[in-house]
Amino acid sequence: MKGVQLRIYTYEIRRHDGLPVYEWLLERARKQGIPGGSAFRAIAGFGRHGKLHEQAFFELAGEEPVLVEFIAGDEQAERFLQLLRTELPDVFVVRAAVEYGYAGDTATQA
Repeated sequence: MKGVQLRIYTYEIRRHDGLPVYEWLLERARKQGIPGGSAFRAIAGFGRHGKLHEQAFFELAGEEPVLVEFIAGDEQAERFLQLLRTELPDVFVVRAAVEYGYAGDTATQA
């Protein structure tokens, strides 16, 4: 099947509407009918400001990067991106066209 991969980068400490951003993203995506999503804590990373965020620095506790990822249909992804433009306009988002399916499903094999 063809669809869209959305990758949203944030930080563990960042909050929106009283929730960590990664939880808010997962909950809102679920409510919009996106079939699945996952949040991953990074070992280390840096963003547009060049500041390194990693677990090794005690003073940066909670500032570890978090990646939230979804695979969705085109329309689902666009609806979710529209929500992000309104609610979280400053999160960094990657949108990529993907082919997806289960490994044993011959319809997804090239």
